[in-house]
Amino acid sequence: MVSMNSVYVHIPFCNSICSYCDFCKLLYDGGFVTQYLNALLREIKYRYRDEIIDTLYVGGGTPSALQMKELKYLFEILKTIKLAKEYEFTFECNLNDINEELLLILKANGVNRLSIGIESFDEDKLNFMDRWHTYAEAKKAIKLCRDLGFANINIDLMYGIPGETLKVLKKDLEQVLSLEPEHISTYSLIIEDNTKIGIDKMVPISEDEDAKMYDYICKKLSKNYEHYEVSNFAKPGYYSRHNMKYWNNEEYYGFGLGASGYIDGVRYENTRSLTNYIKDKYVLKEEFLSKTDIMDNEIMLGFRKLKGINLQEFYNKYEINLQEVYDVKPLIKNHDLIYKDGYIYINPDKIYIMNEILIKLL
Repeated sequence: MVSMNSVYVHIPFCNSICSYCDFCKLLYDGGFVTQYLNALLREIKYRYRDEIIDTLYVGGGTPSALQMKELKYLFEILKTIKLAKEYEFTFECNLNDINEELLLILKANGVNRLSIGIESFDEDKLNFMDRWHTYAEAKKAIKLCRDLGFANINIDLMYGIPGETLKVLKKDLEQVLSLEPEHISTYSLIIEDNTKIGIDKMVPISEDEDAKMYDYICKKLSKNYEHYEVSNFAKPGYYSRHNMKYWNNEEYYGFGLGASGYIDGVRYENTRSLTNYIKDKYVLKEEFLSKTDIMDNEIMLGFRKLKGINLQEFYNKYEINLQEVYDVKPLIKNHDLIYKDGYIYINPDKIYIMNEILIKLL
């Protein structure tokens, strides 16, 4: 039995649904929130084994869509989870929800990292995404966060929207940088079937355009931030400790509707049916992983990190040399992979085609 030190909690409610969103989400309905939170408390009590947790992440959906009374109840529930002295506690916020009352309740309950889904400041992009805010509103909200003592802020940025030009992306990046967040997560639009844009059969931008945008983002952000994971950039000391657990293939609890978790070698996914969830029928599916499965995940997740995989750590974990399981030599020879200082990592010039490299390897 592995002791875990990481928890993800999913709050599915949103005040409006973004056109591209494939996450488990529901339009806010006050009639269901308390029932949902009651079920969440029961699930946590059922699964959680009293470990000391050093990263707690509340995501969604839109956790900040909850009313104050509901938020207070959520934090009462989360007190069930024992936090380490040096913890990271992330709470996702919609920019439009940020106000002094919300921030004070987050602060009072130990939240020390905010993740703000800004995505863009461009009017056309925002209309496409069914989102509404301005740069001036973002600037005011971030200042309020700073004034109330939040010193670790992530901003999400989306690119690759149909019709978007490099000029639009450059302006977005400049405005995000001017807000001086500690962390920036960047996402290229993926058109999923069961989303508004998927149903509308939107056509994605070309791979060439997407690659140019990704290349520009990497070069621009790397001047001020460490590019530590394919899509993530941080100031020194501000890597997302929670997400590093995923990329290091560590086990974690996932609580809530549609949440996934990884416990005792079993990956599980919770139901997306609110009706089932509030009847305590949490689990949709479970997958018992073999040692080979776990090592394959280590490769797929580990190579997302720019630093790659430490060979000694791989051996310590699995009692076998990585090179004995995976044929890395040809990929090192053709410079898809680089071996240096005890690490194997994807050639930074080839990060954009990392999926092709992983297919060759696996």
